[in-house]
Amino acid sequence: MAVITQIKNIKILMSFKNLLYNIKLFRADQIIICILFLTLYSCRNTGNTHPEPVVMSADTTAAKDTAPREFLYGIPVDSFNQVAGRIKPNGFLSDILMKHGVSMTDIDMALKNSRSVFDVRSVRSGNNYIVLCDRDSTARARYLVYEHDPTTCYIFSFNDSLNITPYKKQIKRTIKYASGTIESSMWDAMIGGGLHPSLAISLSEIFAWTVDFFGLQKGDGFKVIYEELYIDDKLLSTGKIYAAQFSRTGSVVTAIPFIQDSTESYFDVDGGSLRKAFLKAPLQFSRISSRFSSSRLHPILRIRRPHFGVDYAAPIGTPVHAIGDGRVTSMTIESGSGRMVKIQHNSVYATAYLHLSRFGDGISAGAHVKQGDIIGFVGSSGLSTGPHLDFRFYMNGSPVDPLKVDAPSVEPISEENREKFEKCRLVTLSLLETIN
Repeated sequence: MAVITQIKNIKILMSFKNLLYNIKLFRADQIIICILFLTLYSCRNTGNTHPEPVVMSADTTAAKDTAPREFLYGIPVDSFNQVAGRIKPNGFLSDILMKHGVSMTDIDMALKNSRSVFDVRSVRSGNNYIVLCDRDSTARARYLVYEHDPTTCYIFSFNDSLNITPYKKQIKRTIKYASGTIESSMWDAMIGGGLHPSLAISLSEIFAWTVDFFGLQKGDGFKVIYEELYIDDKLLSTGKIYAAQFSRTGSVVTAIPFIQDSTESYFDVDGGSLRKAFLKAPLQFSRISSRFSSSRLHPILRIRRPHFGVDYAAPIGTPVHAIGDGRVTSMTIESGSGRMVKIQHNSVYATAYLHLSRFGDGISAGAHVKQGDIIGFVGSSGLSTGPHLDFRFYMNGSPVDPLKVDAPSVEPISEENREKFEKCRLVTLSLLETIN
């Protein structure tokens, strides 16, 4: 079970002071480390999850003359009656508004005036809404607040102006630190320790190339300094990972964030990248004939359905290469996909290669491949109008657009950045040492 640990204030204070005394940091480094330290120090345990708010002295004279008003999304809600609900399946906002006295003409005008702000087709069933109505016999709706997602609301106004205004909720960021020991899996350790599931996902992505999360053993452990995001005092998800460390039998892997060539990546203590690059494409001398889409007209079936891949048009027999190291999980022939090879690259990333004419030599389920190995050849097997490769990319089991996969630089720390990285490394390791 994971145990959320607290950094001893005196220990981290002395560690921080010693580091600044012994190391002449660049100005940017000083700012970053000061912010990180002050945030960590301010989040010390005082019995509360969040720091106590600053209480300003009230003007008692003004308080006698003016009663405090209650605001919601910038609207003085104490002037209205509130009606809350959820969007029903196949429900429409217009149906809700018309029940509260708003004409279809006004609804259409509000939508036309704010066409660039909100697409009414994006309304999701199950989402919350609040209608603010007049406190008179008409009970006409003056506002409708639609909660589109945890961070964004849309305010429909039916007053002198008819429009829709986006409202972004304030995200509060708090630095946390945690450690845990694996009993069965990292997921169970984090859930058992009360940590947000997104933290396990973030760590699995950072350490995807260096830690086999399917092969963790009892007694393996982790430490992490990270950011939690709150909205309305509710934990939303995990934010930035400031430092992380995995301990296994005989080895320790540390993740140190560092910006090189304008891109932030994670590096180990020696300055090597924790991620390996993928090839930009699985074959050469080709062109893209069809892109990733959630609704594409199938060229044979003549119906619209998702196409979760990128089609590369190329002559039959063109070699198809594995875009990265991995293990072949399947080599099959299916009616729609034709000859297909699937490769699991690590615990996060997987790829699939469809419509092959034949498989590469030595390719079979369970075989290990290296980046650039030939795993097959372009063909037109399965449901296909011509020779091409349907290439698919998966992240945590879900299809993603191969052309938009983030492939950060995997170059090690350059000589010109070596001194700066060394200072960041010392600070990061010192902070991780304070976590028990």
